[in-house]
Amino acid sequence: MTFSDISNILYDAVVYIAVGFIIFYLGKLVYQLANRDFNVKEELVEKDNLAFAFAHVGYFIGLLAAIGSAIVGPSRGLLYDIMDIAIYGGLAIVLLNISIWLNDKIILRKFSVKKEIITDRNSGTGVIEGAIAISAGLIIFGAVTGESGNLIQGLTSAVVFWLAGQVALFITAVVYQFITPYDIHEHIEKDNVAVGVGFAGALIAIANLIRHALMGDFEGWGVTFTEAGFELALGFILLPVMRFLTDKILLPGERLTDEIVHQEHPNVGAAIIEAFAYIGGSVLITWCL
Repeated sequence: MTFSDISNILYDAVVYIAVGFIIFYLGKLVYQLANRDFNVKEELVEKDNLAFAFAHVGYFIGLLAAIGSAIVGPSRGLLYDIMDIAIYGGLAIVLLNISIWLNDKIILRKFSVKKEIITDRNSGTGVIEGAIAISAGLIIFGAVTGESGNLIQGLTSAVVFWLAGQVALFITAVVYQFITPYDIHEHIEKDNVAVGVGFAGALIAIANLIRHALMGDFEGWGVTFTEAGFELALGFILLPVMRFLTDKILLPGERLTDEIVHQEHPNVGAAIIEAFAYIGGSVLITWCL
């Protein structure tokens, strides 16, 4: 490799990073515009609102994953790459913010998410809100990197896959509630951070499986949806299995439910182990498929 080749690679890399930062900043502005009823700086710096910090950092992680979907992949030349990053990065920002709004209205529909995070500073809700953003970012990553064909076909497939991923997340919330012997919404509204952490882990784990299923070359709607359905089914099997293993192996001698909801001070550490079990299990599945 010549010095000229190295210079060209470094130049392209700097351009990609610069464009990525610009899109990231635009994503930050969109978030602020969508949440004009509170001040980000005030919540983070003046009020030291930990719940908001969880949600806000989760949005940044989801935004990074969403933008990354427009950057990774084979190059078509610097100019075309910049155009792709701008178009798909913009789409990713829009889809991410719609995802958060939809999930607030559906997954956390039993209470006002904004009130819990901004007014009550409920860290359990903040953790879930952050996990929802991360999950949406992972799904968008898979949806956009799995696009194919010309621009219109690529945008269409990305939106369809994203929408299917959102439906899968809604189903995940139902399945997780089914396998837990307590009302998730009730305990989250009571500021139970441990419940929020466990639920957050389940959402991210399933989103990671969806991401994996949607990535790669597009071989047809039937093939992609079949693969995604298979991995989603594995994920739904994973949740009760990993919860059981957490009880029996990772927390020997203690019941997970007792640690999370039947104590005066819920055991957040036990919930972190539960969340790790879900996410770790999903990562293991993606490695094996």
